[in-house]
Amino acid sequence: MNPHPSTEAQDRPARLTVGVVGAGRVGPALAAALQLAGHRPVAVSGVSDASVRRAAEMLPGVPLVTPGEVLARADLVLLTVPDDALADLVAGLVETGAVRPGQLLVHTSGRFGTAVLEPAARAGALPLALHPAMTFTGTSVDVQRLAGCPFGVTAPEELRMAAEALVIEMGGEPEWIAESARPLYHAALAIGANYLVTLVAQAMELLQKAGVQAPDRMLGPLLGAALDNALRSGDAALTGPVARGDAGTVAAHVAELRTHAPQALAGYLAMARTTADRALARGLLKPELAEELLDVLAGPAPDSGTGPGARPGEQGSPDGPEGERPEAADHPTGEPPATRPKDTDPTHAAGPTPADGSDSPDDATSPDDPASPDHGPHGGGS
Repeated sequence: MNPHPSTEAQDRPARLTVGVVGAGRVGPALAAALQLAGHRPVAVSGVSDASVRRAAEMLPGVPLVTPGEVLARADLVLLTVPDDALADLVAGLVETGAVRPGQLLVHTSGRFGTAVLEPAARAGALPLALHPAMTFTGTSVDVQRLAGCPFGVTAPEELRMAAEALVIEMGGEPEWIAESARPLYHAALAIGANYLVTLVAQAMELLQKAGVQAPDRMLGPLLGAALDNALRSGDAALTGPVARGDAGTVAAHVAELRTHAPQALAGYLAMARTTADRALARGLLKPELAEELLDVLAGPAPDSGTGPGARPGEQGSPDGPEGERPEAADHPTGEPPATRPKDTDPTHAAGPTPADGSDSPDDATSPDDPASPDHGPHGGGS
């Protein structure tokens, strides 16, 4: 027997029994990935028909039980529920005495660090926040996509190596996120992933209105190149009529949208003003061309300083003159709680029932299927 095990072996957690509370899109995929690494899924909870079906497909043979029973059977418990359900779930599990000392309790919310698990930590649990920055489909393909997937990791310093080892075992790449930075981190992923989906879907609808037969094929090469350029060069990759200061073209866009797709106008104006802000700050948009452009983007008289009339750099602009938005962290989930459907579990007797997120776009992440992450850049989904 080797008396000096390798650093890799020392860093790998012991083989663990794994439980999942919330059989949405994220939990079964992570449990399946842990199973491939040698851990053993032993219990899963879920309520909706979709959750039950997903658990059976991705974790065959693993019994479906109550959340309390999941904790009774597992050394490592994945709490993969929507962000807004997480605190109540933790409180309920602690109140019923389900949390055991030394038990690893992992949530996958992008919004929260480990503070949300504090009641469980006081009961002796070991708290970890592991957020996969990926969108999830709820199928086995998600397990393959975890290869190289970044995880936002937050944990007490003494658990940092264990947290990072679990991420690596799932095929991911750990990225340390400070507790205080989690809301801003999640807001960034929501902007980058959730709202990208909205923009692409809207662009395809407009192309269909314009008579394009295959809008996805038309957009594919353009969006692929734009994404690659943006990731490489940031604002320097900006192109198009706003960055050029081509007010006449922008005015034509506004007129067409107002006539044919008024539901898209507010988003167009908001993104155009944000683009103008960033192009001005970067020196791409010449100041002498900006004034006429800003008049076009002013639109109808606003009801408040946040309406279409707010110009770049003024109150209500999506970004200030330097392209910053410090208040973005005030809305970390990128969507109102009312839009996140929740299951109820009549078997959970400790107050509010954990939502399993099975019908939620991002079941805790994600970034956001915008979770993912949650979830998790998700989905978050992301």
